[in-house]
Amino acid sequence: MSQEIVQRTLRKLKENNVRITSQRQAVLEFMIGTHAHPTADDVYQALAGRFPNMSVATIYNNLRLFTELGLIEEMAYGDASSHFDFAQTKHYHAICDRCGKVVDIFYPGLDDVEVVAHHLTGFNVTGHRMEVHGICPECQLKQTSLID
Repeated sequence: MSQEIVQRTLRKLKENNVRITSQRQAVLEFMIGTHAHPTADDVYQALAGRFPNMSVATIYNNLRLFTELGLIEEMAYGDASSHFDFAQTKHYHAICDRCGKVVDIFYPGLDDVEVVAHHLTGFNVTGHRMEVHGICPECQLKQTSLID
């Protein structure tokens, strides 16, 4: 994990008058360091050993705060739990329909989709999101082994 990214993000919190607690910093560092797309419960499980008095509500409140400040993105998919993503660059997601695994896709060719959408519709576009759904390689292997 890049300490530069952590420090830059902590500065942004301070600029927004957000108090930096050890728990808040731990949640932030976890989100910056993970390539997974964890739920609030995943973050809680990862940090519970270091912070035994911390609640899932504390995690959720911090994730909400980070989302409101634009530091992380909340992704609501078909299951009941929101997943969270610390993203420095615009990217998309491939989602496994079986296990729910989420994988980042970096495809700069879609960067101009908002401009195209504006020209085609007249909308003042505020953002976009793309999801690709399918079956991940691990679930494909499991499915193949069940057939054999």
